[in-house]
Amino acid sequence: MESLLKYFNPRKASFGRHETFALRYSWLTKGFQAFNKNHAIFSSDESTIELGVGKNMVNSIKYWLRATTILQDSSDGLVASTLGNAIFSEGGWDPYLEDEATIWLIHWLLATNPELASAWYWFFNCFHKSEFTNEEASEALADFVRINLSGKHSEKTVKQEIAMVLRMYCSPKLTAKSQLEEGLDAPLTSLNLVMAAEGSHLYRSFAGTQPNLPISLIGYATNEVLNQRRVETLPINDLMYGQNHGIAIGGVFRLTENALLAKLENLVAAYPNVFQINETAGLNQLFRTDNSISSLDFLRDHYQPAA
Repeated sequence: MESLLKYFNPRKASFGRHETFALRYSWLTKGFQAFNKNHAIFSSDESTIELGVGKNMVNSIKYWLRATTILQDSSDGLVASTLGNAIFSEGGWDPYLEDEATIWLIHWLLATNPELASAWYWFFNCFHKSEFTNEEASEALADFVRINLSGKHSEKTVKQEIAMVLRMYCSPKLTAKSQLEEGLDAPLTSLNLVMAAEGSHLYRSFAGTQPNLPISLIGYATNEVLNQRRVETLPINDLMYGQNHGIAIGGVFRLTENALLAKLENLVAAYPNVFQINETAGLNQLFRTDNSISSLDFLRDHYQPAA
């Protein structure tokens, strides 16, 4: 089965393409539905009127739709992805982000896109400090870019990406009215994956149990990784940490090792005909025994559970 996931490619990384506007609650729905009505909306003179924002925000909405793979590039230009249609079309499963599972899904889509959301990909898959300052994370990303990425990337732009990541995941401090208003319109803050420490410049991003993370999302993510790797078996340690700058489910969802194992055990209990966990050569491994299942099926089971 095909996967939406792409491998980390140093030549295709990008930074600063969001026009400095953070993702807002209504943008994905508004942009996706406008695109479905008019595929040329983002280059149209009517875009600012239709979307109710300025020109730079139009470009930002288009960027976030692409960064979350809700819209995809094709030989015919931009097209709506199957996932985008399933969630965000009129009459879709959750076009107005009323289910927290959709917020987790948006986070997953963003944090696993190494090409269009390179800083998000790096932060959740490759950056392993649980307590840090903006400056420390910015320097770490800049070092990663210098060592691993070919091509020219402005160090200033690269470092500014961390500020955007933190803006999108942290609840704003109550002193800045504009940031507070923006924060209330920031869907990813509700996941509590990154928090600003009181009275200091420190940020914290700790692994935990994530009790609100649905098993359907674990199923979707796991199936996508298996499809990407074109394998039916992976060590759970690999799913936890990834390899060679690869996708780390444990990192993306900020799960402890025990929490990921518990989530996978619940996944096996929910889909015993699809997944198994066995110990081989002293390693816990996840086996997929039915590769005909679509990743979308896990989401369908969540949004449209059988009666």
